[in-house]
Amino acid sequence: MTENTGYAAFALYNALKLHFTSDSYDFFKYHGKTNISKDSFLRRKDKYTFYKLSRKYSLDELKYFYVSNFLDGDKWVGDMNTTEGEEVYKKWMKTQQSLSYQFQSDVSYLFDKSTIGEDFSPNHMFKVENGSYPVLLMKTMNHDVTLETLCIMNAIFGFFDDWEKKIVDDVIWPNYQRMCTKYTPFIEYDSGKFKDILREKAAEYA
Repeated sequence: MTENTGYAAFALYNALKLHFTSDSYDFFKYHGKTNISKDSFLRRKDKYTFYKLSRKYSLDELKYFYVSNFLDGDKWVGDMNTTEGEEVYKKWMKTQQSLSYQFQSDVSYLFDKSTIGEDFSPNHMFKVENGSYPVLLMKTMNHDVTLETLCIMNAIFGFFDDWEKKIVDDVIWPNYQRMCTKYTPFIEYDSGKFKDILREKAAEYA
């Protein structure tokens, strides 16, 4: 679907909502397609909101507009189509435009001994102790580190599997993990470059 119409905007919204809220639906696997019909769209009371969004954004822009707002919470489209929703999208775009710089800053922060204390080691940020949240996860949840940095570091090191086994919390963490896993494919970055940033910082620390 390439034509940006109210229905196209709705179909995209529906696919991304399913992606972030369902374990079984994968936006990339199914190429953003769902069985939603035009008739069901026309029966929606909020259809004019989708028409407005389709005139404001291209489909590619709208995809990331939705993604950024879903990351900010499971929102109804009417809550997205506000000044606040636009600010969420702008902030997300700003992060993407300076992703390597932000990653480098986050890594420097995480490797800083003062973050943890003098007993800090690079591996300590990933370690689950007595079932509690590891440092990296706590720093991300507290917005000291960006969600993108957490997702990229997991893509490189694959520590989520270990966290899933060891973190005791079975309420907040599983939902947060799913959000991160679902979000990661939307992050556009050069894996080799980001691995180099980590290697360089590790060498500085050593």
